[in-house]
Amino acid sequence: MKQHAEREIVQLTPLCDKKGNLNPEAIGFARKPIIDCNLTGHFLRKKKWNYWCVYGEDILFSATISHLDYAAVCFVYFLEYETQRYFEKTITIPLGTKIKMPTQVLETVTFANSELSIQITYFNGNTQLTVISPNFDGDRLHAELTIHHPKDDDSLNVVIPWNRQTFQFTAKHHTLPTSGHVTIGDRRFTFNEEDCFAVLDYGRGVWPREATWNWGMASQRIRGRRIGLNFGGQWTDGTGMTENAVFINGTMTKIHEDVIFTYDRWNFMKPWTVTSKFSDNVSLTFTPFFERIAETNAKLIRSEVHQMIGYYNGKISLEDGTVLHIQQMLGCIEEHIAKW
Repeated sequence: MKQHAEREIVQLTPLCDKKGNLNPEAIGFARKPIIDCNLTGHFLRKKKWNYWCVYGEDILFSATISHLDYAAVCFVYFLEYETQRYFEKTITIPLGTKIKMPTQVLETVTFANSELSIQITYFNGNTQLTVISPNFDGDRLHAELTIHHPKDDDSLNVVIPWNRQTFQFTAKHHTLPTSGHVTIGDRRFTFNEEDCFAVLDYGRGVWPREATWNWGMASQRIRGRRIGLNFGGQWTDGTGMTENAVFINGTMTKIHEDVIFTYDRWNFMKPWTVTSKFSDNVSLTFTPFFERIAETNAKLIRSEVHQMIGYYNGKISLEDGTVLHIQQMLGCIEEHIAKW
């Protein structure tokens, strides 16, 4: 069974109509961030986030500014691969009225209080990511990273329509060369553009009260080529749209077929598989070496994330007949259950 091709959007398009409902013209995918996320209304249902994940040679570093409409949640974490030293700091700001979440993917967004400051500043083809925390696992954290957005690179920008009232725009920008440093206490981790890549997950939408999703991704240099993988499951199923794509040296191949994530919910550390639903075009195994668990359990809000860090192996057959062989490719995969 062949999947239908999704509609490609090529001009600047607003996500919402004047009433704040989904603009039908926005349903589709784009290779550039040309959807304007003009969310309004939908009291307490709007969800917005800018999540950055940077793969260094020694550590994975991540920073997020998010707004759930009734609170802002900002978090920073790092994992040292070899020692598995891991720490995560989360700040929740009730109402979060001072945090402005921009409507365009590549715009500046900042958060600062006495415990944590995150500055994501976009200018002229680069994102400057500055994170400072005076007490990060007992140490001072100072991250200063320059993330380069190559001018001709494609990115994945997709609108997922559940219905006119509930919908999500997601932008996944992959294989962004990153330089700079992350200093934790007296340890300094250096990032270089040749081997270190950032991934952006930008989300703006109106969500149902309960949601479950899977996300698998990786951005690495493999045999001289910048390779990015992006797969999503559960939340997109049945909508006619996917967030499945492969990036090779900045060129995106969209995968129109749904994929299935298979894993053991009682032991997330067992290998996962990601396979295409109707064909054998996607056949990947993911073997974790670390499990990040992030839980929120406030009466009205419940969120549980199991994000695994590990390695992808397998193959992906692309429409043009190219077969991409994946061997020991460092990446992440996750299950997220939200009641928000």
